[in-house]
Amino acid sequence: MVEQKEESQTPSHHSHPSNKTELFFALFCGVFLSIGFLIEQLVVLPTWVSLSSYIISYFFGGYFISIEASKKIIQGGFDIDFLMIAAAAGAAYIDKWPEGALLLFLFSLGHALEHYAMDKAKKSIEALGELSPKTALLKKEGSLKEVAIKDLRINDIIVVKPNTKIAADGVIINGSSSVNQAPITGESMPVDKTFMEYGTNSPSFDEIDKKHIVFTGTINGDSSLDVLVLKLSKDSTVSRLIKMVSDVETQKSPTQRLTKKFEKWYVPLVILVVVLLCFAYLIIDESFNSSLYRAITVLVAASPCALAISTPSAVLSGIARAAQKGVLIKGGKALERLGEITTIAFDKTGTLTEGKPKLTHVIPLNDFNEKDFVQLVLEVESLSNHPLAKAIAKDIKSQYHIEVTNKASEVNAVQGKGIQATYHREKVFIGNRSLMESAAIEVDQVLISKMEQLLKNGHTVMIVAYKNKVAGLISVMDTPRKTAASTLKSLKEIGIKRMIMLTGDHQNVGDAIAKQIGLTEARGNLLPEDKVDAIKSLLVRDGKIAMVGDGVNDAPAMALSTVSIAMGAAGSDVALETADVALMSDKIENLPFVIGLSRASKRVIKQNIWISLGVVVLLVPATILGLTNIGLAVVFHEGSTLVVVLNALRLLRFK
Repeated sequence: MVEQKEESQTPSHHSHPSNKTELFFALFCGVFLSIGFLIEQLVVLPTWVSLSSYIISYFFGGYFISIEASKKIIQGGFDIDFLMIAAAAGAAYIDKWPEGALLLFLFSLGHALEHYAMDKAKKSIEALGELSPKTALLKKEGSLKEVAIKDLRINDIIVVKPNTKIAADGVIINGSSSVNQAPITGESMPVDKTFMEYGTNSPSFDEIDKKHIVFTGTINGDSSLDVLVLKLSKDSTVSRLIKMVSDVETQKSPTQRLTKKFEKWYVPLVILVVVLLCFAYLIIDESFNSSLYRAITVLVAASPCALAISTPSAVLSGIARAAQKGVLIKGGKALERLGEITTIAFDKTGTLTEGKPKLTHVIPLNDFNEKDFVQLVLEVESLSNHPLAKAIAKDIKSQYHIEVTNKASEVNAVQGKGIQATYHREKVFIGNRSLMESAAIEVDQVLISKMEQLLKNGHTVMIVAYKNKVAGLISVMDTPRKTAASTLKSLKEIGIKRMIMLTGDHQNVGDAIAKQIGLTEARGNLLPEDKVDAIKSLLVRDGKIAMVGDGVNDAPAMALSTVSIAMGAAGSDVALETADVALMSDKIENLPFVIGLSRASKRVIKQNIWISLGVVVLLVPATILGLTNIGLAVVFHEGSTLVVVLNALRLLRFK
């Protein structure tokens, strides 16, 4: 984890010894400016005394700015730092030392505060790096030894003591506990974790049920766990999160790209105008110094500092706020695009639904009593390994509080039809109509219409026959998540107009779930490639679309969408790689927060651009016409930069 930390602290577009040094230099600049000013105004001393104070002020104020400007010039570009140095040098040339020093003081203070703000946003992201403990308890030949995280190897076994941080991504092979996953997934409630039966071969991380898996940096509850390490520290979910968030800054948002382009031609233009203004005395009746003074004031007024910082500060704050809530947004592009979405497509299984079939109806028929009927179904289904049979047996046990008495035997699966078994020496069939036909069991019209009604509502229906006649019906269904309906309602409230479900299930199932949770549309019977076509057609219709899925089987469709959102991304490499936005937890209710946050970020970016451009548009003509002096221009100019940064930092408190 240590190497990771260093790697993630890549300095931003300004490399400094430290923010503190920069801030102190700015403050010293202000102190010597004040001393010079007070000596000049209140005490009768030779001019060189106040002048030397201003010169020292110049040194402290211009130190970091000069370094940055010279770096840029070597690379062949002029930027805002260069404009500021030029303005300060010009002010000194015409003996306006106090104004020059004031300019450098406010500009260097603004710079230091801007870096402080950027750092604050970054630090809340890098706090992720602090999640990982530095050492782990390695279990070897019966004894425990404390080792550094980076020395852990795959298939090592570590012991996690109660109420301590988990030191590696892995699978629990002994013990069960409730684990606080909030640092990674943002889930507020601890999650119950249990051990997995572990054979000789090492399981693959992505295929293990999440209830057996633990992540680096999450906090163990009240009991001890043995964890089999499945990922090295550099590949752990936390390390990847940090690396991704540090890479995030390189993915510029559309607005950021636009402002960069604008600055590219704007700065040389300003320099040209300023040079021309220096020769204004040739045309109008004024001294060279007056022309130069005006030119320098225009130089200050026209510098687009606030514009340069307006988008990056908002993007970083937005991304940092999302990271605190267990949501990874990959860069300004994803953040801005998400704010423009009005159509969302959802994968069904595991996204809108629990992804686990539940027993929905038990209908005994032909004078069968319910208790005998469910006992019969339980005995037979508990012998089968089919996922549906397992789900039925589990739900009957919990709903009816009965246990298996092992009265059934000789169970056989009939491919594509169902199962048959023996119960109390009589044959039992559970399955579809063709199974009944092949066993010559009569299915009457009343039964068929009952089945059709259930099928229409999205249930999967099975007929149960015993002693050569129909004993009843049972049905199962993948049920919607408890929070799905309320989440979709919140999405509607924040302006999402269309919500479409894409599923491989039967259209009836899709329609039934859509009706229950309030979707605008459901498209059923889709193979993965059909989902891609569905996204294509939605893009044609709505222009922009977000796709929400678990990122594994939906990867092709997600790659096509404007913004792809993966759920339950913690531990899923594919989802982390392919999605633009990753909800680390499996909670769909984080969606409205993310979309709300990206809209707020978009608003802040717009406000910032208006503020920064507005100040330039008002100040430049005023200075050309000689309506403002350099001091006033400096105050307005630097004031707008601070307003923009503070406005962006509001996003860190977004609810």
